[in-house]
Amino acid sequence: MPAAGEYLAYYGAYTKLAPEGDIVETLRRQHRECQALYAGITEAHAQFRPVADEWSIKQVVGHLADTERIFSYRALVFARADAVALPGMEPDPYVVSGAFDARTLVDIVSEFSHLRAATIALFNGLPDDAWGRGGTASNAHVTVRALAWIIAGHELHHVQSLKDKYQV
Repeated sequence: MPAAGEYLAYYGAYTKLAPEGDIVETLRRQHRECQALYAGITEAHAQFRPVADEWSIKQVVGHLADTERIFSYRALVFARADAVALPGMEPDPYVVSGAFDARTLVDIVSEFSHLRAATIALFNGLPDDAWGRGGTASNAHVTVRALAWIIAGHELHHVQSLKDKYQV
């Protein structure tokens, strides 16, 4: 589990959600569990928004795919000891530009599933010393280890929201 100094304090809410232990196994378990969860959502229900100005279920899953891609890329860059500083990302413009509501939920979930499989392969193949490497993203230091926990916790955060607010 990453130490507090390995990530921006904002991400502590996510890292605390992911259980201690083998993070790659956690990502695998999430992959299986979420595939089952998303498979139970009808296309009609996938348009649901708890209130008018909140994201739809499709947009939440699309957001998960986008952030998985970004955080995994950050992990790759830092694991390979690249010193480049990476930009932050504001989620709302990504969700708007992603046009997720124009796609089927099955298509979005499929994309996310492929991304998660690639994320698992990336982390599973890292040498031990890569986990402690880090760099700058969103103007703050973050390690590869922290990114793995952030990815897992970020999904857990949104899955809980889907269950609590979106009737999934």
